[in-house]
Amino acid sequence: MIDAKVHTPSVRSALVAAVAFLFLAGCGKPEAVVRIGFVGPLTGDQAAHGVDMLHGAQLALEQAQQAGEILRGYKVELVSLDDQRSPAQAVAAAKRLAADPNVLAVVGHLNSSCTKPASAIYNEARILHINPVSSNPDISRQGFNNFYRICATDDLQGPAGARFAIERLGAKKIFVIDDMTTYGRGLATEFIKAAKGLNAEVVGHEGITLGEKDFTPLLTKIKSERADLIYFAGMFPEAALLIKQRFELGVPAAFVSGDGTFEVNLIRLATPQAAEGVYVTALGADVHQIPTAKEFIDAFEARFHHLGSYSSYAYEATRIAVEAIRRAGKNDRSAVLAAMKEMKEYRGILGVHRFDARGDTTLRTIGIYAVRDGKFQFLEAVD
Repeated sequence: MIDAKVHTPSVRSALVAAVAFLFLAGCGKPEAVVRIGFVGPLTGDQAAHGVDMLHGAQLALEQAQQAGEILRGYKVELVSLDDQRSPAQAVAAAKRLAADPNVLAVVGHLNSSCTKPASAIYNEARILHINPVSSNPDISRQGFNNFYRICATDDLQGPAGARFAIERLGAKKIFVIDDMTTYGRGLATEFIKAAKGLNAEVVGHEGITLGEKDFTPLLTKIKSERADLIYFAGMFPEAALLIKQRFELGVPAAFVSGDGTFEVNLIRLATPQAAEGVYVTALGADVHQIPTAKEFIDAFEARFHHLGSYSSYAYEATRIAVEAIRRAGKNDRSAVLAAMKEMKEYRGILGVHRFDARGDTTLRTIGIYAVRDGKFQFLEAVD
């Protein structure tokens, strides 16, 4: 048996002091940190999109850090905030990031209705704001010179969907539904304008609300109008219910929708049987067919398994933010913005980004997919 020694209070105090001294001496001064903000819907019915985007941003920063020091003397962290797809929560998140002087760039948001009000706060705070997938064109028309976007916009996506519906599917009588958000209403407007220009008849246009569950009265009306195609501008939770209830009611109209529905959960929620033959447009070509994206896809799937439809865009946006910080060379928002402005092009996994006077990328491809055998199948890309 080991003989336990009893220390007197004075001896115990000396031991504690010695341990504390050694601990503090080993720690040194706290490490300096700068941050990149990420904001998206990380909870709620659109969390699948938001979490997939966050994973893309996380992978981008991890790989950049593995390649070497980003900003001399500083650790670069990713701080993620949940906007719950709510404009009010998006504004609150933007204010929180703006109040932290060590936040040098922000990647986000998902929804245009969140991005638009938050962008004004980032602009006032002079923070580099890189948006991955908010596609409403009015966001970049606000004249904010800190704003950059790496996806195509709805004044391209809407017409691409209309041409596909009319020229490829032969639609003549179209009923349009949108979710009355900045994204949904804007995309629907662009689709309708293009469809009328192609001499199709828009027999109706109605709005639904986020979170709505019963679309039976609306679908019954569409059936009575003898529409041969339904176009939906909104997000996948509502689209899934529309598709499922359309199938249950026997509505024969084809179904085409925008990029907000390009999510595997659409098929699961609607059921593969009801979703068969549904078409969606997406903000870009199939990433699996882009040679420069292969290493990213392999790394992402090894780490997170499922590659989301927006993961590559959040990854790209974060890598651009990292490059701007690296080029700036100091913890200074103005220097980061200046470095971004001087970046004439960025060669990323999606292609070569060049930014126009509004901050929009010149990569403006729209992809078209069909649901076949329970999966999204890439059909074509429209430039």
